[in-house]
Formats: sequence, structure tokens, C-alpha cells
Amino acid sequence: MNTQLPGAEDGDRLVLGAVIVSTFFIGFGGGVIFPILPNLGAVLGISPFLVGLILSANRFSRLFANAPAGSLVDRFGTRTPFVVGMFVQGIATSGYVVAMVAPLPEAWFMAARLLWGVGSALVFATAYTIADDISDGGSRGSNMGLIRGGVLFGFPAGVVLGGLVSELSGNVVAFVVATGFAFFASVVAYATVPETHVEGEANQSVRPWDVNTSLPAITVGMVNFAVLFVYVGALFATLVLFIDQNQLGVFGFDSQGSSGLFMGITVVTAGLSMYVGGSVSDRTQSRVPVLLLFLAVTSVGFVLLALADSVATLALACFCVGLGQGGTSGPLMALLGDLVADGEMGRAVGTNNVFGDIGGGFGPIVTLPVVDVVGFWPVYLCCAAMPLVAAAILLGGVRRETGHFLPRVGS
Repeated sequence: MNTQLPGAEDGDRLVLGAVIVSTFFIGFGGGVIFPILPNLGAVLGISPFLVGLILSANRFSRLFANAPAGSLVDRFGTRTPFVVGMFVQGIATSGYVVAMVAPLPEAWFMAARLLWGVGSALVFATAYTIADDISDGGSRGSNMGLIRGGVLFGFPAGVVLGGLVSELSGNVVAFVVATGFAFFASVVAYATVPETHVEGEANQSVRPWDVNTSLPAITVGMVNFAVLFVYVGALFATLVLFIDQNQLGVFGFDSQGSSGLFMGITVVTAGLSMYVGGSVSDRTQSRVPVLLLFLAVTSVGFVLLALADSVATLALACFCVGLGQGGTSGPLMALLGDLVADGEMGRAVGTNNVFGDIGGGFGPIVTLPVVDVVGFWPVYLCCAAMPLVAAAILLGGVRRETGHFLPRVGS
């Protein structure tokens, strides 16, 4: 939808780089808690259900904040919501440190996760809108892949950080390191990210309760729901327990440290495939074939995970899940940008994030108790089916919106 001005390319790259750095480092705060809290459940004396609720609390608060955040972006622009969201997430991450030394630690963890969700709603809505603002049809996939990499890559990197640093230096040190990175990211955002979305006066016609319910936003959102349910809600929430039960630790690490390393496999592969998927969809000028391929790879990954009985099989499963999840990210957000008007992109991203947070939020609450009852492989096989269902929804929604199952970007 966008056209770039002559000479703007270098400036756009600087803006893109600033957003990537900021979102990557702020994402540590979201992921660092995942390999630590499941094992803290026994220490704190709380049930698996409450552990799952704390892990998902940020997604539920963001669920209610996503749509207003998108409306604020379309009304006031990107810079202020982005910077404010960064600092809110930094403050929330510091709450993990307080939780380790204060009475009622579960209440502090819950409050920190809820606050982190509000801040991340502002960051997510603005980051993708910035990428759309500085892109056209030939660069949107690559730019969305890079931004998506910064936003989501930081989270699993935090998972790796939490698993390794907590084992080597303790849980408090892991949380302190994550807090330092969060405030560093906030300062970078304040110093480097300009306004990209609002020219002249703000769009006063947009209200905080305005929600984009268009077919493209709903279709992309449902695919996002499926991907984040299986990736964040299932894999990240249960992997440490799966490794512990099956004694699949590596390099002498226990389940906590080993889960960080296996999640690191998904991080690296997702980081690479995020850009590759978006770039290929730009070059071929078609998003849907790339999306279908990576959704299928995600499904294969969970089939392998259900069958994993060795370190090699588990590593291959994590590789496929990371490859599939990352590869869908760039083309999926680029498809949203292709089909939605510029002035509505903030709200469309907000709608997409609502679906993603429902998936990622309910995932741990559903999978942790169910795994406790029926075991891992039935849950992982159900997760293998979800990307295939998402592929069918994608084809149906795109066909209804464009008249084609495999539309070209220009159409």
C-alpha cells in the first residue's frame, strides 16, 4: 500500500534497525521466566494450573490492551506508544526480581506478567505498523520478517537466557540481567525511533474502541492463533517437563538448562526462516504458497516431538517447529499489510495480536494440566493438526477476499 520517497531507503533501514534492536532486547523479559517458573512451582508451593496462569497472564492483559493499542497508533502515531510500551515492559521485568525477595512471590509474578502484557501490546502494535509504513509490496515481506524476528526472537532468546543463567548463577541473577536488557532497549527506542505513521495532525476520528474486524484481519489472526498456541502455549510451556520425564538432558545440564538449549534450536532456525520466508514471498510476489509450506513444516515438527525418544529426534523436532513458526511470520504479517489500508494497519495488527494472545495465553493453561493427565504425545499430536487446520482457514479467507487461492501481491 505504501510508496517510498526517493532517498528514503537509508533512513528506513536505520528505523528498521532501531526497532529490531529495541524489540529484541525487550523480549528477554517475556521469555526469561519460562524455564524458571515451572520448576519454582514446587518451591513456591503452587499448583501447575497457577503456574500456567502466571505464564499466560501477560497474554490475557495484552488481549484486552491490543485493540486499544492499535487504535492509539492509528490516532496518534507510532513513536510515543512504542517508547512508552518499552519502558512499561522494563518496569514489569524488574518485578521478577522483587518477586524473588518479597512476600507472596506468586502475586508479584502475576502483577509483573500483567503489566508486561500491557506494555507489549503497545510495542507489538507499533513495531509492525512501523514496518508497514516504511515498506512497499516488494519489501514488505522482508521487513515484516525482520521486525517479527526482533519481536519474537527476543522472547525465546530470553528463554535460553533464563535457562542457562539461572542454572549457572541463580534465578535472581537471571531476572536482573533481563531487567538490564529491558531498560537498555527502552533507551535505544527513545533515542532512535522517529514518527512514521501520522503526518501533520493526528487522526482524531479513530477511537480507542475502534476494532478492525475485516476478513483479512480475522483470517491472519486465526492463523496466528494456531501458530502461537502450539509454539508458545505448548512447546515452550511443556518442554522442560518433557525433557525431565524422558531424561533427555544434554552436556550435563538438568532439564531446566537443557530446555533452554533445545529452545535455542527453535530460536536460531526461526530467526533465519523469518527473514527467508518474507524475502521469498517478496521475490515470488505471492505470500500464500510460502505460508502453506511453513505451516506444513510446523506440523511435521510436532509429529516428531510426539515420537521423540532420543536427543537427536528431539533436536530435529525443535528444528522443524522453529523453522515452521519463523517461516510463517514474515509472509503472514506482509499479507496483512498487502490487504489492509495504511490508515487501518494499527487496528489490524491489534486484531491479529488479540488472536495470537488467545492462542499463546490459553496454551499453557490447557497443555500443562492436560499433559499431567494424558501425557505428552496426545497433546503434541493435537498440536500437529492445528497448523493444517490453519492452512485451510488461510486458503478460504484469502479466496473469499481476493477471488484467488494464491493471489499475487499486486492484486
